Amino acid sequence: MTSAFAALHESLQTVLAQRLGWTELRDVQELSYHAVSKGSDVLIIAPTAGGKSEAALIPVIDDMLKNGRGGIACLYLSPLKALINDQEDRFTSFCIPTGLSVMKWHGDVPKGDRMWKEGEKPHVLMITPESLEVLLHEPKLAAGLKNLRSVIIDELHAFVEAERGVHLKTLLYRIDRIAKRPVQRIGLSATVGNPGEILGWLSDHRQGEVVVAVPAAAREKRFSFVIEKAETDRIDAVVRIVSGKKALVFVNSRRDAENMMNAISGRLENVYIHHSSLSVAVRKEAEEAFSREGGACIICTSTLELGIDIGDLDVVVQLGPPNSVSSFLQRMGRSGRRGQSAYVAWVLRDSCELLCSAAIIESAMRRAVEPLYPQKRPYNVLVQQMFLFVHRTRCTTRRQLEHSLRSLPPFAGISATTIGKIITHAIEHGYLTPDGDMLMLGERAEQTFGKANWKDLYSVITGGGEFRVVTPDGEVIGKLDARFVTSQTAGEFSLGGRVWSMVKFDEGHNLVVVVPGTEQTSRAFWTGGGQAGFSPLVCGALQEILAQGSSTLPLLPREQEIIAERIRRMPAGIPRSGFWIWQRRSGKRVEVVVFSLYGSPFNRLLTILLGKLLGGRTRVRFSDFVVLVQNAGKDSVAQRVEGALCAIKKMDRDAIGASLPVPPPDTWKFGGVLPEDVLKDMALSEHYHVEEFLETIRSAPVSIVPDSALPASGTGEVEPAS
Repeated sequence: MTSAFAALHESLQTVLAQRLGWTELRDVQELSYHAVSKGSDVLIIAPTAGGKSEAALIPVIDDMLKNGRGGIACLYLSPLKALINDQEDRFTSFCIPTGLSVMKWHGDVPKGDRMWKEGEKPHVLMITPESLEVLLHEPKLAAGLKNLRSVIIDELHAFVEAERGVHLKTLLYRIDRIAKRPVQRIGLSATVGNPGEILGWLSDHRQGEVVVAVPAAAREKRFSFVIEKAETDRIDAVVRIVSGKKALVFVNSRRDAENMMNAISGRLENVYIHHSSLSVAVRKEAEEAFSREGGACIICTSTLELGIDIGDLDVVVQLGPPNSVSSFLQRMGRSGRRGQSAYVAWVLRDSCELLCSAAIIESAMRRAVEPLYPQKRPYNVLVQQMFLFVHRTRCTTRRQLEHSLRSLPPFAGISATTIGKIITHAIEHGYLTPDGDMLMLGERAEQTFGKANWKDLYSVITGGGEFRVVTPDGEVIGKLDARFVTSQTAGEFSLGGRVWSMVKFDEGHNLVVVVPGTEQTSRAFWTGGGQAGFSPLVCGALQEILAQGSSTLPLLPREQEIIAERIRRMPAGIPRSGFWIWQRRSGKRVEVVVFSLYGSPFNRLLTILLGKLLGGRTRVRFSDFVVLVQNAGKDSVAQRVEGALCAIKKMDRDAIGASLPVPPPDTWKFGGVLPEDVLKDMALSEHYHVEEFLETIRSAPVSIVPDSALPASGTGEVEPAS
């Protein structure tokens, strides 16, 4: 195979040699060059800082230079505006010296800079899906995409399972229509458990498909564990670990980030905070801290998992285990660059967190990563696209509207009957208005989504739940949850590691005016914050450790004993898969613990169904690892629970659906437009994940803990049900 570097356009070779000192490409770039150059749709998988961006960009630039592509030849799509800002310098350093132009387009870019004159289109346009939706509604600007050759989708895994992934797919199809050809799709990701399936989802099998997967090079990885029950002791441990170093401290929620920032402020120099509800300026200050000499510490959430480059660091601190192997790999990949060993310090609460951390590391060692599952019934996005089509055309026939929706690949599996039912419901409830044979947007649609020139239609992300926080001078600090702002406790609060006092808030404009506070009396909270629960992969790995009686990691004797002691307090003989039912006494009551290591979403659904089947005064609670059944009787309760589990195995989707409450329509941005039965159908798949639940439970064996397997104490200990 010809060397990719030798085959590059001379201008690009010069840029790589003079600016980066390259005389050859890395493996991932070499393989990607040949795959992309052949015109295939490509999924590039490589670890953080593994050269994925260059792997996609080099063949795309090479094609532009060799073939004289005019106009916008490449779109770079990112899930985050911040990632576009971060990647801009990298893209321009490749493009500008070769005579190619780059433009970024998103909500933080001034409107005047989101235009181009005829003949001055950028060669590369960096944009978010929501901003691309806006662009496609400007006919003159959309026409600028007719020469498009390729689309690079960064951090693809962030899209796949979400409604934004469905929205992304509709945009890609509409781009194909403008270009009148299949535009090449290049996805980038550090972690995907089922790459072939995800590439098929991305490509729609329109043309050749190639997965370029380059595993991380073997290198030393160091882990240390601190286990402290008291929060103050955990904070002390974090301070000791990061002092004088460049460090990221990952926590699992925005509230945890603010709390940790408050706890260590004054104890360390150069401490910053980074999460999604902080302003661009606050986050940028944190990112830039790593470019300076000396120690610096950022307390952060998953916002720094994605590809924002913050340079070299000495240590990644994990305060409590992350919820997935994928997150762990992204976070660990932040350290150990430039030939150094990766170092992750785990600061944990108890033995259960140590077990979970061991399960995550063992999974990573086996190269096991969570698979991704695209949405099956994306009716919410279908409604968005319905409104956008009518808005774009101003008026349309019902037949044209139905054809437009069915032509979009994400909706190809939705029956004509269901689409017709949604349109009829929208007409009956005033979202669409008939005028003879034509349909237009109705008064109710205008009231609900029509503000600011229908801005709400361009995104499937639910808005209106946060207030912007500004000072009297107009400095933007970040965002607060609406429930927090309107609560009586919201006087003084912490945001961005500083204390603020609320002067007033304006519900009409979702605005909070603040001044510096004096004494912290309240901490901010956000709806939807907090740990999402461990993935089924992590839970399954934990069950493997329990079944074998120890972790395979080379832990220190103290850590090995902590795990061993935890396992000794549980029944012996836990199987490697399936349910393990343990009947025990709690005071005078009999209760049943079902070891169900399948994660919270699965156990939440199982809890509802068990409660329905066991009936009476039965109380059922759950966690990621167990389902706890109480008040289900005094005799043979374990056998009753076993019978109920076996009965659930025989249920079908409709039977399960009949037992489940439907979440309120406003759970989804456009949920209020859907007929009740269609809303429920969507809820079963996208809220309860019934199909995955049935696949799992039908293959899971069920057994009861024999008396001989009970722990010596006779009481045992399990993860508390919630």
